[in-house]
Amino acid sequence: MNLWREFFTDPVIFFSFTGLAVVLAICIFYAIYFVVKVKEA
Repeated sequence: MNLWREFFTDPVIFFSFTGLAVVLAICIFYAIYFVVKVKEA
């Protein structure tokens, strides 16, 4: 697919979506962490 080739060859698109994925993963981690700590308290 042309979209996958464009994603892996263009560094701007690759790093933008990689950075977005990292930020979303951190947000999900801290949301789960907060819920677990609230349940324990």
